[in-house]
Amino acid sequence: MAWFKRELKGIITTTEEKKEAPDGIWNKCPNCKKPLHYSEQVENQYVCHYCGFHLRIGSKEYFSVLFDNNEFTELFPELTSGDPLHFEDTKKYTDRLKETQHKTGLKDAIRAGAGKIDGQDLVIACMDFNFIGGSMGSVVGEKIARSIDYCIQHKVPFLMISKSGGARMMEAAFSLMQMAKTSAKLALLSQAKIPYISLLTDPTTGGVTASYAMLGDINIAEPGALIGFAGPRVIKETIKKDLPKGFQTAEFVQEHGFLDFIVDRREMKEKLASFIKMMAD
Repeated sequence: MAWFKRELKGIITTTEEKKEAPDGIWNKCPNCKKPLHYSEQVENQYVCHYCGFHLRIGSKEYFSVLFDNNEFTELFPELTSGDPLHFEDTKKYTDRLKETQHKTGLKDAIRAGAGKIDGQDLVIACMDFNFIGGSMGSVVGEKIARSIDYCIQHKVPFLMISKSGGARMMEAAFSLMQMAKTSAKLALLSQAKIPYISLLTDPTTGGVTASYAMLGDINIAEPGALIGFAGPRVIKETIKKDLPKGFQTAEFVQEHGFLDFIVDRREMKEKLASFIKMMAD
């Protein structure tokens, strides 16, 4: 039965000698399930070139897509959350923060940077879903507030990229206060006649949707993004009715008047640059 086994020297590889592919080299499209190589993802701006599905990405990837030559100055990088309520569930909040910071390399669920897009100045604040579900805590609200102050001081347009599961329960009322805080700051930005663009990505839910995510001079979204306040399951159980097809997708939200337009990520930089130039003129 030798044909079932390769017996020639050098053909058989022991388990110890096998080499695994490094993590992150290959990814599978959640929509069409086809394999995507990392270099292909970067080249196609993290959009599946088979079906057009927009992969979830973080601030690092968005900055590389939007800022000219990926050159920017990070704003307020050292802000970190405290533990005002001494919160503890399955683990202490302070331990959860340290663990997530070590795992993601992020200080909190948002990063802000100042740079240029097609030669025009722009400040971008971008949320990271990998950091405790992109939850909105005190640091998120404070970074947005300081970014707006920076925009007012330097007369620079502001782009907010939302990607969040909502308010951070570990900070309770301190988290919910960020809704009013950021909304008030955006009112000051409007009074200063400085453009504010809100980009909603997958997912944008909870208190983020109920505050700064929907207050842009223009509200735009990526195709297929989940946008809503409460989740579909909660709504269905509350109203005791089946939900419409495509409920809470970007396309559904646009159809009902909450979005100005939907933009493919591969065209995002060009569209944003055109809008900023139009506002400047």
